[in-house]
Amino acid sequence: MTFLEYLDFNWDDLLVMSLEHLTVVVLALGIATVVGLGVGVLTWQSPRWSGIAVSTAGGLLTIPSLALLALLIPFFGLGWVPSVIALVVYSLLPIVRNTIAGLRSVDTAILEAANGMGLSRPTAIWRVQLPMAWPVIVTGIRVAAQMLFAIAAIAAYVAGPGFGNEIFAGLSRLGATNALNQAIAGTVGVVLLALAFDATFILIRRLTTSRGLRV
Repeated sequence: MTFLEYLDFNWDDLLVMSLEHLTVVVLALGIATVVGLGVGVLTWQSPRWSGIAVSTAGGLLTIPSLALLALLIPFFGLGWVPSVIALVVYSLLPIVRNTIAGLRSVDTAILEAANGMGLSRPTAIWRVQLPMAWPVIVTGIRVAAQMLFAIAAIAAYVAGPGFGNEIFAGLSRLGATNALNQAIAGTVGVVLLALAFDATFILIRRLTTSRGLRV
């Protein structure tokens, strides 16, 4: 069976895998964005605490993915939960780092003007500083998203969702009928999903960025 014939015969299963892969990435990215923004907002003013936050997120990123997934099994079992937790852990660094960098890039004169207009510090951050820092922050989220599409495939190790199951199944049966087609189909699926999501993210960035800050 040729690769195109394999795709035609298994398109329904591949479609389900693509939806699962996209869902687990979007879910983990959403959680990581909330956490990363929160950590960045709380620590950006303190060089000590922001350094600790970035170093911690960087340290978590160095944990081998298979090792982290294996460590999560005794606590969360198999399936979606350990997959999402692992993906959240791996996506924190670019989001936290860019949130801190973006908030620090806002001119202090603008913050002083906001304070002079009677805005409280939390209100100034929400209404002035975060919107101005958003282009930098969203770039970090975009980088995290691209990482997650690749890492999510490894979640098949803990019976996670997505194309990883297709890739692992193909690699474990190399030499057998359609094994190579399986591995290629899963890999191509991950790449196409990542490219499509990245293109969508460019549009999201444009729509959520103030017109005066667009480049």
